[in-house]
Amino acid sequence: HKSHFFDELKKFNPKNFDAIFHLGACSSTTETDFDYLWNNNVEFSMRLAEYAMENKIRYIYASSAATYGAMEQGFSDDENQLTNLKPINRYGYSKHKFDLMLLKKGWLKETVGLKFFNVYGPNEYHKGDMRSMIHKAFGQIRETGKIKLFKSYRKEFADGEQKRDFIYVKDCAEVMLWLLENSQVHGIFNLGTGQARSWNDLAKAVFTSMNRPVQIEYIEMPKNIRNAYQYFTQANMDKLRNAGYTQAFTSLEEGVQDYVKNYLEKDGYLV
Repeated sequence: HKSHFFDELKKFNPKNFDAIFHLGACSSTTETDFDYLWNNNVEFSMRLAEYAMENKIRYIYASSAATYGAMEQGFSDDENQLTNLKPINRYGYSKHKFDLMLLKKGWLKETVGLKFFNVYGPNEYHKGDMRSMIHKAFGQIRETGKIKLFKSYRKEFADGEQKRDFIYVKDCAEVMLWLLENSQVHGIFNLGTGQARSWNDLAKAVFTSMNRPVQIEYIEMPKNIRNAYQYFTQANMDKLRNAGYTQAFTSLEEGVQDYVKNYLEKDGYLV
């Protein structure tokens, strides 16, 4: 537990650590308690970064695509553009603030921050409302035969045509292992597929994987999130590619098929 973590850490010799992967955070995009977000996503992360820097341990941590805010800001992971970003929710701001703190200290030249886009896949069952739409959709289809998606409130996007860069968790793990093996790589990197897909595409992929007919119901978006809703995200993956990562990313259809057939249908719908 985070309240015991640093006491437990004292029991270990830091020379025995090859790297620290720091993925822990409050990842709720609807969290309103900023003190809680600050304690979890900034102060704790900084304390662990300081430990890594003091002991010369490779530090690879989770940033977030939520740091980009509205799509008008673009999705460049160029560190020279960091100060221009304007997150549109408290969670995104907390993750952005930590990126900026490492930039100011000059530590991005020694660490790696990964701006995860929409990650989905096995073992997210504990995440409640923050689990992927694929996991939610599987349950909705099994229980009602249909999927509920938010209506669009922007004329340039039809209902269900809001887009995200969905990336399979297995691909994320491959990138992280590559970073472990390539210690010369540092800085902020996007982690998506580089291909935005619609919620309708996602829904159809889940129906297909479950061998069910497509039935989508478009529902009203809660008013409290309408002004902080991202209508389009798409990772610019040039930086990671230029750093030497060459492995292909799993398509949405392939990832959903693997997740549904080899995990959700076998493990059961776990919440």
